Amino acid sequence: MIALIRVLNKGRSRTERVRAWLVTAGLGVATYLICTAVSLADLDDDGGSLTGLALALLALPVMGLVHLANRLASATRERRLAALRLAGATPGDVRVLGAVEAGVLALSGSLGGAAGYVITHLAGPITQVPVVVTLVALAAVLSGARAGRHVVASPLGVSRVPQPRDPRALDLLLVLAGVGLFVLGVVVKGRFPFFGGHGAVVSMAAGLVLLLFGVTLAATWLIRWCAGRAGRRARSPETLLAARLVEADPRAWARALSVVALAVFFGAGAGAQQAGRPYSEAHALVDVALFVALATAAVAVLVHQAEELIDQRRAFAALAAAGVPEAALGAVLVRKAVIAALPVCAVAAVTGAAAVVLPLPDYTVQELGWVVVRGVLMVGIGVLATVVVALAARPLLRGTLAVERLRA
Repeated sequence: MIALIRVLNKGRSRTERVRAWLVTAGLGVATYLICTAVSLADLDDDGGSLTGLALALLALPVMGLVHLANRLASATRERRLAALRLAGATPGDVRVLGAVEAGVLALSGSLGGAAGYVITHLAGPITQVPVVVTLVALAAVLSGARAGRHVVASPLGVSRVPQPRDPRALDLLLVLAGVGLFVLGVVVKGRFPFFGGHGAVVSMAAGLVLLLFGVTLAATWLIRWCAGRAGRRARSPETLLAARLVEADPRAWARALSVVALAVFFGAGAGAQQAGRPYSEAHALVDVALFVALATAAVAVLVHQAEELIDQRRAFAALAAAGVPEAALGAVLVRKAVIAALPVCAVAAVTGAAAVVLPLPDYTVQELGWVVVRGVLMVGIGVLATVVVALAARPLLRGTLAVERLRA
């Protein structure tokens, strides 16, 4: 199997090679950050806990970007592997080979990040390294396998079969699991049955992550409702088309914006935690991590925009051939971003602030005012970042408007 992968890799394009290096580097960075975050997690040291949270926060958008890059590149990879169908391979054989190829990249990236951590932390704890390497590698393999599940490889070519999905009850279960883990870490604290205080930090962090993704995916209902309402009240063709496109597949937007919602969630929560306290170096590092995470999230949304344009290239090419100006189609991209991002960012900000404020009900009116201002600011920044990404996607849109896109 490995020998076959080596032979196939000789036929990779320059774009595929660059993507492979980026995925490997991203997984290495994520492994390094998570190992460092775990080593800094200490309930008895607020600065260390906040620093560890900041580093873990940086790792999550990197993993989200890796997953979206796998989704975008799945068709290209499967086109290369589709040649095996002519040699008698079944679709299952092709998927297994693709998973093995993704596993090699995942293992090499996570091992590289672990080696970097061990070299730079010779005197620090290393017991968490094997666990982190295993989890990151498994997450990357699962991401690669899921990324290609809607790509059909045949001897005659490759086609993408996107399947819009409705909201699921599992999203609500993620919310309940997240709340349970977070409350468990807060209540048990140093008496946590595994790893003492570090276990409580991990439980709280895992609870926040599950809560975030559960709330974000559950926001699919809210995105669909907002898109439907925007479509019914639309006063321009651009708004109507944008609303209908978002309403047709709200879950895809919820998934893509989950990385942006992550930054907004932690930004609102950090603002609530900072209320009434002197601004420290740990707080500054958390805020810097938030903006870096938001920048990484913006790149992830750009990847989603590229993926969506690939799926809708014929529809946009048909509109352009019918005389719709390119500027009007660019406005559609911007309005889609606003319609989808506003409810997701609002839900993330409210949830992030509530996760900090509700367990500590002794906030003054002035402190609550700061929490509200910080939450509104994070919502505005999240929506603005998504709009900037939509504007940056216009060159990609221009490439989809060629008449050649209408050919079968």
